[in-house]
Amino acid sequence: MANLFARFLKDESGATAIEYGLLAALIAVGIITAAGSLGTSISGIFGDISTQLDEAVPAAN
Repeated sequence: MANLFARFLKDESGATAIEYGLLAALIAVGIITAAGSLGTSISGIFGDISTQLDEAVPAAN
């Protein structure tokens, strides 16, 4: 029983899998944050272009 417990304490394969999982989660959070920021920026750019086009082309009445 003591041998089984000692082997369990020395086994690091689960720790490696957890570390990879945490790293993947951190990368995913970074990508989501960057995509959200980029989406907001692009939306603002298209809004500015739309406003400029509305001002440049008079409405046909």
